[in-house]
Amino acid sequence: MTKSIAAFAEGTKNATPATDDIVFLFDVDNTLLDNDRFQEELGEQLRLAAGDGVRDRYWTAFEQLRRESGYADYLGALQLCRLEDPRDLRILPMARWLLDYPFPDRLYPGALDAMRHVRQWGPVAILSDGDAVFQPRKIDRSGLWRASDGNVLIYVHKEKELDAVERWRPAAHYVLIDDKLTILDAVKRVWGDRVTTVFPRQGHYAREAAARTDLMAADIAIDHIGDLMTYDLPSLARR
Repeated sequence: MTKSIAAFAEGTKNATPATDDIVFLFDVDNTLLDNDRFQEELGEQLRLAAGDGVRDRYWTAFEQLRRESGYADYLGALQLCRLEDPRDLRILPMARWLLDYPFPDRLYPGALDAMRHVRQWGPVAILSDGDAVFQPRKIDRSGLWRASDGNVLIYVHKEKELDAVERWRPAAHYVLIDDKLTILDAVKRVWGDRVTTVFPRQGHYAREAAARTDLMAADIAIDHIGDLMTYDLPSLARR
């Protein structure tokens, strides 16, 4: 990942790149990668390593940090658990478990194929929310950093950073693929016809969105990320 980071840093300080006709922006968690499954395994690993009490304390700390920071902070939650009981050493091996987790095994079937399918028409990039340590690690270990040629943007609230996305990768049209209908709705309200929103109905956020009546429907809804390969450029670039 080091070379990709260096290339990205070099690119961000250069002059504004030429405008692309179309850019494809992929979310990560529950869009390309089964993050719900990862969380289930994390909870079970915590229970086996340290017991039900520590597992429950961890998820309480996790939700506390998410409310405060706005993103998932898996390593930060470990730190909070440790501070609550500094002499409980059972939590320490969990950091290695998190950092060495086999994220390639959690990629959805067809995820990499979907990225390859659309890159025939324009650049592919990762647009994710998350912390500055674990989320890049996840993207790298899963193979998504390489699959996107190092085009990786991670924000606290990506829907509020669209001007930065446009400066980094100017385009006449964007295609945003994301499992959160709230994100798709927010981006559509800003970019309007300049974006095609694609909603993979995967994971718990997608299931919860079924009960929302206050959000705009996505331009395209698919059941699985691999279904993106059935779409051609005219259908994805529609305005």
